Amino acid sequence: MNYTAEDEILIQAKWDALAESCKRICKKEDDWNFIKRAFFLAKEAHQGVRRRSGEPYFLHPIAVAQIVVDEIGLGVKSVVAALLHDVVEDTDYTVEDMEHIFGHKIATMVDGLTKMSGVFNADTSRQAEYFRKVLLTLSDDVRVILIKIADRLHNMRTLGAMPQNKQIKITGETIYLFAPLAYRLGLHAIKTELEDLCMKYRFPKEYEEITRQINETSAAREEYIRKFNAPIIEALDRNGIKYEISGRIKSAYSIWTKMVRKQIPFSEIYDLFAIRIVFQPLEFPSEKTQCWQVYSSITDIYTPKPDRLRDWISIPKANGYEALHSTVMGPDGIWVEVQIRTQRMEDIAERGFAAHWKYKKATISHDEDEFDKWLKMIRTALESPTQNAVEFLDNFKLSLYTSEIVVFTPKGEERHLPYGATALDMAYDIHTKIGNTAIGAKINHKIMPLTTALTSGDQVEIITADSAKPKAEWLDYVLTSKAKQSIKNFLKRDQEHNQQRGMDILNERLAKLNIKPNNRVIRKLMEAYESRNKEELYTKIGAGIVSLDNLEKVIKTNSNFKILKFWTLFIKDNDNDGDDDDLDGNDDRKHKGDEHHQELVVAECCHPLPGDKVVGFKDPITHQIIVHKATCDDLNRLASQHGDCIVKEEIKWEQHKTQSSLATIEIVGIDRMGLLVDLANVVTNDFSINMRQVNIQSHDGIYEGTLSLYVRDAESLNALLDRLRRIKGMDSVKRVANPNQQNG
Repeated sequence: MNYTAEDEILIQAKWDALAESCKRICKKEDDWNFIKRAFFLAKEAHQGVRRRSGEPYFLHPIAVAQIVVDEIGLGVKSVVAALLHDVVEDTDYTVEDMEHIFGHKIATMVDGLTKMSGVFNADTSRQAEYFRKVLLTLSDDVRVILIKIADRLHNMRTLGAMPQNKQIKITGETIYLFAPLAYRLGLHAIKTELEDLCMKYRFPKEYEEITRQINETSAAREEYIRKFNAPIIEALDRNGIKYEISGRIKSAYSIWTKMVRKQIPFSEIYDLFAIRIVFQPLEFPSEKTQCWQVYSSITDIYTPKPDRLRDWISIPKANGYEALHSTVMGPDGIWVEVQIRTQRMEDIAERGFAAHWKYKKATISHDEDEFDKWLKMIRTALESPTQNAVEFLDNFKLSLYTSEIVVFTPKGEERHLPYGATALDMAYDIHTKIGNTAIGAKINHKIMPLTTALTSGDQVEIITADSAKPKAEWLDYVLTSKAKQSIKNFLKRDQEHNQQRGMDILNERLAKLNIKPNNRVIRKLMEAYESRNKEELYTKIGAGIVSLDNLEKVIKTNSNFKILKFWTLFIKDNDNDGDDDDLDGNDDRKHKGDEHHQELVVAECCHPLPGDKVVGFKDPITHQIIVHKATCDDLNRLASQHGDCIVKEEIKWEQHKTQSSLATIEIVGIDRMGLLVDLANVVTNDFSINMRQVNIQSHDGIYEGTLSLYVRDAESLNALLDRLRRIKGMDSVKRVANPNQQNG
């Protein structure tokens, strides 16, 4: 089926817009002809195909190419690869055809962008394998990742046509991997939009409410910004500086995460915006000196907050970001963040990798900067194959940490590590052999344990011993992917013989009980002995970590899962389980209005209560449906690795069968006489709620602690939290997602 006349008009309009954007990257006629060849081949290949929204599918690759050239700043080859990125996956064209028509480089880029297909290992996540293949292209061409991010951005912009379970899968992938990846590649604007779009589709009511409040307060905010900027503008003009000054509002997602993290209303978010000054530097003195001169002009007007100065010019972030950030006291006693950067720094902050390399090429610099070091680290990690694709994805995620520290070796060499990294992380960052033989560290010339968390500015010397070797518990004290993978590789080699030994021991014990080691038995033992797979179970048994003294009791005991019998599955969608990230397809089947009851499992990571917005996840091993809060971080990780396991059905609480559920809240405030009496009166008298446990400690005039309560639903808990916040001296009241890990 060919496209209609209306379709052709729409395609031509989008193509004309792309052609206009491509004028600045086409240096010669051959460049333009190269792009046109890709356009006509892709248009013919996708002829008549439509997306779920009903629009011509070919609009998607054109949109991706537009993002590639306008929002990322890539060149001709990237535009060609973007136009062709779905041709091999969705049509009869092959990678060999691409090489014959467009050459080896384009064929390699298109192949990297083509999704995996075929049969996967039953124990492996299909999505994790797909991500692994895409990320492996980092070893060859970073532009492939950038085009994939552009592809994801357009899919997110048009996500409304997808069913809810696919929205959860795609937003889970996006928030878990693609947004941090965009950040690490310096694409700040794209990272922010991806986060906002995830919120828009996962939490539409919250998104609309925050957007409304931002808009309602815009007039007062703009008036304050004008008042704040006036003396700065006067000073910069007096000094003859060419600049642009603007007020940048925080994103809806950023505001919302702060509200959720601190459990405060919108009205208590005071840092809603930042002032950004972007100036054109003179040839002399250096950019760094001129940034400090602008900073000096501002602090002559407003008093800075000493602990809020961030110098990312002397030591840029690992993604190439450079700027001076300072928080100053503005009019009316309001703290305001000011960002100072040159136009070059602004380009790199907004366009990331592409701008980074453009300026590096312009200065003919071959020095290895932090961005180069990060890419080198990723490539090294990718060259270390792992059997488990999910583990691979988790390890890669660790390299995308947004907060980082800078520490120094005894000789003064800088090392960038994620915030919270330990001396052991640094040992492995220096060399795997150093990490494997580490026994301690000198931090600022004092001997400290390897598990000590480092802070920016620390000088660290690693102490080693030839007889030392990694321990399994080290995995609990490292953050970096290199450290985790190195420890796991050592332990794997050291413990391989334990698997066979453990299997033999278990089979022998089961035989004495006349029990066959079938899948049901093994799953029950994995659950009882907290093992992620049977290999881990065998290893624990072989190493003596797990004793089988209670084997018969474990096998005869019912599942340890907490079963919840009061949820109803409302069947809304019979969409197939195909793994299509792109929004195409022609499924016209109608939704059913049927509903049924099923026993479900409460997720231990977030403890959802009746009234919480929840999502169901079907465990790929036990096949039980586990109910997570929609805001659960662990759900995003699961959606990114096993998106097909997100249940299509809507899960709701049956109110007529409600029962009390245990919830834990955390309180902090100013200590005073009668505090416990007031707490007890609110909980027991005002709300008639039973308290299971109270744990409150006081020190230096401050109290903090936890209350474990039996509540009916999330609504009654939220009402209680609001009332507790009004108790005299109360500073913070928060619901604890996982009380078992609050001190971990």
